[in-house]
Amino acid sequence: QVQLVESGGGLVQAGGSLRLSCEASGSIFNIVAMIWYRQTPGKQRELVAGITSGGRANYADSVKGRFTISRDSAKKMVYLQMNSLKPDDTAVYYCKMNTAGYDYWGQGTQVTVSS
Repeated sequence: QVQLVESGGGLVQAGGSLRLSCEASGSIFNIVAMIWYRQTPGKQRELVAGITSGGRANYADSVKGRFTISRDSAKKMVYLQMNSLKPDDTAVYYCKMNTAGYDYWGQGTQVTVSS
């Protein structure tokens, strides 16, 4: 059984930083990409950043230059370094793993940025 567990969320002041982690466990094969999404109440889940198995990263325009996605394939972990945080970054952040056969989601971690 595959599980994704996010951690690292919390409350931070505007301008501060947080580092989110996502750890995958279980029988995992053919990972295509690891992706961070976020969602606020009443809005659709939006892509924040993704990284392919080959290491190619992409970012939402709203976080470019502030967030950095990285991975440790040996540890089956993906990270999201978030700097210069803004109140608009407040959301539940979810980790998703795309494999050749299925997508897996974590349970989410809350990030709250105070002004």
